[in-house]
Amino acid sequence: MLKYILLVGGFFLLIKGADLFVDGSSAAAKMLKVSPLIIGMTIVAMGTSLPETSVSVSAAIAGKNELAISNVVGSNIFNLMVVCGMCALLCPLKIDGVSLKRDFPFSIAIAGLLMLIGWLDHSVGHIDGIILLLLFTVFLIFMVRTAKKQSENAEEDDFKVMPVWKLILFIIIGMAAIGVGGKMVVSGASDIARRFGMSDNLIGMTVVALGTSLPELVTSVVAAKKNEVDMALGNVIGSNIFNILLVLGVASAIHPVAFTMANLTDTAVLIAMSGLVLLFCIRKKQLVRWHGLIMLLIYTGYTAYIINRN
Repeated sequence: MLKYILLVGGFFLLIKGADLFVDGSSAAAKMLKVSPLIIGMTIVAMGTSLPETSVSVSAAIAGKNELAISNVVGSNIFNLMVVCGMCALLCPLKIDGVSLKRDFPFSIAIAGLLMLIGWLDHSVGHIDGIILLLLFTVFLIFMVRTAKKQSENAEEDDFKVMPVWKLILFIIIGMAAIGVGGKMVVSGASDIARRFGMSDNLIGMTVVALGTSLPELVTSVVAAKKNEVDMALGNVIGSNIFNILLVLGVASAIHPVAFTMANLTDTAVLIAMSGLVLLFCIRKKQLVRWHGLIMLLIYTGYTAYIINRN
């Protein structure tokens, strides 16, 4: 009964935390005159990646190597196919031209780098982790510089004017609620899943990936409902970059993480799915409802495959 209480309580914190987080982040974007896309790829992405960071680092320290890799790859697949798919069902997700040419391909490139590292070494070691963290530092510096150079063209009527203390409070409380809520959901769901005899790899690719990606899902859906489609997309792209470079970088720098054939297959699928979504976006620079439906169906099919595989 306690596990089910954790699940329900976790979902409540996730939803309420995401609502506060999006409001605070949106107000910060307006005040700083930075586009919601940049805010989504930095502040929001970092906040919603807290559960992945906690789970993967804890898994690496405990020697649960399959869980560490599968959590990151599974979360990225979920973010891409389910989070973007759900948002596209709610309203068209317009893709910024710069993001289409730079940010999205970069997320695919680092997934390719992860696959190459795993294929060559059959693990992500200390040196690999340091390399990933260096790439993350370069990415973060670049995003900060981009934010500073942006023109002052924020729309005035999209958000309510919010005092600085209030928006900071909203961001902090929202981030804390998201972090705690995600941990509660993962804890409850993982214990329930193990009672059914699920392996660590399967739990990482399904239950834990779903649980740790709930912040991205809830935050992006809330952002889409508030007509913040740029922030919704930025959250997904930024979170996928953060998950590989920061989450897996920290985890492998602490303890080498084994890279299995199943991980190799899942990473290849992540790259293929990313290429498909990019192909959807190229023509009209947006994801529409039928794109979202196809993405959700593909994810459902792949989930059935990994359950059967394990």
